[in-house]
Amino acid sequence: MHNFDFTKGEILLIDKPYDWTSFDVVNKIRSLIKYRLGIKKLKIGHAGTLDPLASGLLILCTGPFTKKIDEFQELEKEYTGTMILGATTPSADLETLINNEFNISGIYEKDILKTAETFIGNIKQVPPLFSAKKIGGERAYEFARKGINVVMEAKDVYIREFEITKINFPEISFRVVCSKGTYIRSLVKDFGEKLENGAYLSALRRTRIGEFQIDNALAIEKIENIIMQQNEALLR
Repeated sequence: MHNFDFTKGEILLIDKPYDWTSFDVVNKIRSLIKYRLGIKKLKIGHAGTLDPLASGLLILCTGPFTKKIDEFQELEKEYTGTMILGATTPSADLETLINNEFNISGIYEKDILKTAETFIGNIKQVPPLFSAKKIGGERAYEFARKGINVVMEAKDVYIREFEITKINFPEISFRVVCSKGTYIRSLVKDFGEKLENGAYLSALRRTRIGEFQIDNALAIEKIENIIMQQNEALLR
């Protein structure tokens, strides 16, 4: 069994569950360390937020390794996901209900493949209003949930790969390799618009951050079990 040394510093690769915020994960691990191992004061943070409705790789750093967070946030990301063509939602994912529907009978597989190619390279992207991006000190989603319209500025991102892995209308599965700061919901929204149609994200999973792979990540329950075993060893 691997014993964690959180005080000296750990880099934890965690498979974030669906419907958890990244902050939920940090709070869970912090609570386990505090109450099971008796470590009251410890720096802990995550490198790169994942939306609650996304799962996959989340890097947590503890102790002196929190200094590596900025370095990890700069790394290239890889995602797999599914979009639904022919409809939009205000949040561009499943957080909100469908607000527009479109006829997709005139869209063919070749159109999907050709459109994906147009997003490869440097692109301008507007972050989603339903996002954790800060505007004047407040998160964008706070404005969105209050029904307040704010202007989100476009920013430069880089898409190295955008592979369509399966087409089963209206579902389109994909894999994306991109720079930091890329919003996959915005990519999907823009994809629908480029087809003169609509699309929203129905599933998303982060599979890689730089050289860190989801295959090496631990479930929350696994980390909890290790900490509990360390706790039992301390009590012996």
